[in-house]
Formats: sequence, C-alpha cells, structure tokens
Amino acid sequence: MRMDGEPATNTDPTAPWSLVVPLKPLALAKSRLSAAADDVLRPHLALAFALDTVTAALACPAVRDVAVVTDDPGAAAELAALGARIVPDSPAAGLNAALTHGAQAVRALRPAAAVAALNADLPALRPVELTRVLAKAAIFPRAFLTDAAGIGTTLLSAASGVELRPAFGGRSRRRHLRSGAAEILLDAVDSVRQDVDTGDDLQAALALGVGPRTAERWAAGAHAMEGRRDG
Repeated sequence: MRMDGEPATNTDPTAPWSLVVPLKPLALAKSRLSAAADDVLRPHLALAFALDTVTAALACPAVRDVAVVTDDPGAAAELAALGARIVPDSPAAGLNAALTHGAQAVRALRPAAAVAALNADLPALRPVELTRVLAKAAIFPRAFLTDAAGIGTTLLSAASGVELRPAFGGRSRRRHLRSGAAEILLDAVDSVRQDVDTGDDLQAALALGVGPRTAERWAAGAHAMEGRRDG
C-alpha cells in the first residue's frame, strides 16, 4: 500500500492538479443516511461512494494524482489499489484539519503543486465535468464549487503557492466566500455538485447515474436490508 511520503504509481507529470480526498472511518460515515440505509449498509455505501469518486477523479486528465486522507485500513487498501496515495489522518482533529494535512503532504513532495480538496461522496462524478470545474478553478488563487443544495462545498482549490484554508462543514459556501475564495459558476457540472448525505441526495445521485461500485452496493444492499427488516 502506498502511504504518506510515497507518490502514486499512476502519477501523470503533465497534469496540473493534485486532489485531496478526506474519508472518515467507515463505521462513523454517513449517519444522516440512516433513513435510507441501515447500520450494516451505510459503511459499505460510504466505501462505494469513495471508490467511485476516486476512480472518476483519477480518470480526469487534469488530475495528476489523488491523496486520500483516512485512518480506515480497509478503505485505505481498496483506494490504494485504485492508484490513490494514502495519507494517514495524523491530526485526527476533524475534516478541515485532515484536508490541511493532506494538502501539506502533497506539497511536501511537490512544493509548487496546485491542490484541490474534493468530497469523497460524489458517486456520480464524471471526469469531463470535473475537468471543466478544475479549468475554471485555475483562473483564481482559491476557488470553490457549492453543493447541489447551494449551502455546502464539494470542491475547494488553491493555486501553486496559495494555502488551501478549508472551511468545510454545514454552511461552508458562506464561509468560503467570506474567506475570499471565488465561487465557481458553471452549468452542467451536476455530478461534481451532487454529494450524498441524505436519502434524497442518494436518489438524486442515482438519477444522475452513479458509478459501478455504488450501483452494485445499493442494489445488493437495499435487497439485503429489506430481508433484515422482514426477518
């Protein structure tokens, strides 16, 4: 497994962006999905979301590499197998500390890297749409894309030499605006905006068309969940 300090094997030296993807331990992930998925299914869905997100990100021609900040050993192994670099969440101080740590780990190897934080729960992510978002982000020192609800953030970028300064969580759109980051305003990038926190979010992502791991896990998991309820 590639750990902190080791570059991913599929690094594209011509691509401008390094992405930082945070993933909390799967047992703690996606508690707001409880109305749509039970305690057995939710960790599997969280992993499927992350795998589909990272697969799409690595397929984006603008992305040089992806660093996943996580302390979940099972998720780390599967994400490393895709080509992601695993950065242990040594601060263990929440989402924004993890993102700052991930960006610092990227720049410890490449000090001039342009970095972007990307949510791990974008199972409908399309590489072509991510490419458009990153091209727009490149115009600004710092920029962000709001989520489908228009309240949160799914991507925050920082150009070479600029600190990321993440303020994710809750009404992060407002905080990122106040921090001086430019809002990325683009049509037809729904797959980059559709994160999944609730059952309604999941249905919206499914309608867009999720990646194969999420589709498989949801189909199998929903059937198994019905069996557990009936039993």
